[in-house]
Amino acid sequence: MSESKLREQICATGASLFNRGLTHGSSGNISVRLPDGGWLMTPTNASLGALDPARLSRLDAKGRLVDGDAPTKEAFLHRAMYGQRDGAHAVVHLHSTHSVAVSCLHGLDHHDCLPPLTAYYVMRIGHLPLVPYFAPGDDELARAVEKLAGKHHAMLLSNHGPVVAGTTLENAIYATEELEETARLFLMLQGKMIQPLTRAEADDLRKRKSVW
Repeated sequence: MSESKLREQICATGASLFNRGLTHGSSGNISVRLPDGGWLMTPTNASLGALDPARLSRLDAKGRLVDGDAPTKEAFLHRAMYGQRDGAHAVVHLHSTHSVAVSCLHGLDHHDCLPPLTAYYVMRIGHLPLVPYFAPGDDELARAVEKLAGKHHAMLLSNHGPVVAGTTLENAIYATEELEETARLFLMLQGKMIQPLTRAEADDLRKRKSVW
C-alpha cells in the first residue's frame, strides 16, 4: 500500500474509533510502520476524529521526526513495540473507557488481567499482561513495555489504557476492539458467578489460531 493510502487509512480509522466512542478528546494514537523502518503516526494534541493526512507525523526508524506535525508524546510506546516485534506493522493505543476501567481495578492478575470469557478474545489477544503505572511520558513506562512486547502483542497500562500491535492496522484495530468489548463484559459480570473458558479450551484455541 502506498504512503498516501496509508495516511488515508490512518485518518479513516481514527474517525471510526472516535465516532463510535472508543476514543475522546485528543486521547489515543495510531501508527503504521513504513517499508524503510520508520512510521506514520497521529500528531500530538490531535483528535482522532479530525485527522489531516498531510499533517500526520512521519518518523524514522529511531523515532525522530522527519516531517509533519510533532508526534504524540506517547510515541515511545509505539517505538517500544516496533523494537521488540519485527512483524508489527501497526500499533494502536487508546484510553477506551472499559479497558481503562479494568486497568484501575485492585487485585488484577498482572500476568493476565482479563479472563478468557470468549473464544474471540483468546484468539485475538491471548494473554493480557498489566503494565505497572508510570506517569505519561515517563521513560520507565517505555522500558516496562519493552520487557513485555517480545512475548505479548497486547498489554494494558495501569490507570491508562491498552496498547496493541498488529501485523496490519486492520488486525491491530480488531484486537483492540475485542479487548474493549471483553473489558465491558468483564465489568458487566462483576459480582456474578462467571464461567470463563477452561485453561485447556483456551490453550486449544491458541494452538488452532495464532493470536499474532
